[in-house]
Amino acid sequence: MSAARERLLDTATRLFYAEGIHTVGIDRIIAEAEIAKATFYRHFKTKDDLVVAYLEREYARQREALESVPGSGADAIATIFERLGEISCGPGFRGCPFLNAAVEFPSADHAVRKIVEDYRTWFRDLMAEQLHAAGIADAENASRALLLTRDGVAVSGGIGDDDTVRAGIRTALAQLKA
Repeated sequence: MSAARERLLDTATRLFYAEGIHTVGIDRIIAEAEIAKATFYRHFKTKDDLVVAYLEREYARQREALESVPGSGADAIATIFERLGEISCGPGFRGCPFLNAAVEFPSADHAVRKIVEDYRTWFRDLMAEQLHAAGIADAENASRALLLTRDGVAVSGGIGDDDTVRAGIRTALAQLKA
């Protein structure tokens, strides 16, 4: 990846996450990345292409982090949710980049929504795999409940409700022991 493309993605990631996708214009990204407009368009035909690249990079980052969690079954799920809780209650957390993007791109046909759906399906499948390893009989429904818990953790953390984040995680993890 070229240095200019990397700077564009780094700048877009920082601004999109902190301020929202639609509120940040391409001219600002170009200025803060310190590149020429022609360089932007050499790497991305449209702002939507940049948004897709931003989400694809975030998807790869989260996938790498969560798939590398040691152990399996309930232990892996507990570690994943402990990490999500720490991030959600940490400084600068502004919610899930995928859920934030989905709100800004309401059309289910948009490329951004496709990445959001891919991410959510991947997370649900990861949970189902770990639930199977834990011997949970109805792993499909339980994985959907864990996806919903993940969403709630991200939303609650994004609005600074750390107590709800921790309570949601405790409740979800308690169900694995039931």
